[in-house]
Amino acid sequence: MTSKLKVTLVKSTHGRLAAHRACVRGLGLRRTHSSAVVIDTPENRGMIRKVSYLLKVEEA
Repeated sequence: MTSKLKVTLVKSTHGRLAAHRACVRGLGLRRTHSSAVVIDTPENRGMIRKVSYLLKVEEA
């Protein structure tokens, strides 16, 4: 069984680096307080780690 993570965007991406905005979009998040459930893979963990200061992460 694959584990999943619920990520929520708690801070805006306005004025952030383009690479950080791309990571947020890659996780499926569009606007502040939007949430997405992603599979816990090394690729997704790397994107989460890169923009961790914008996100809230929970086990799903």
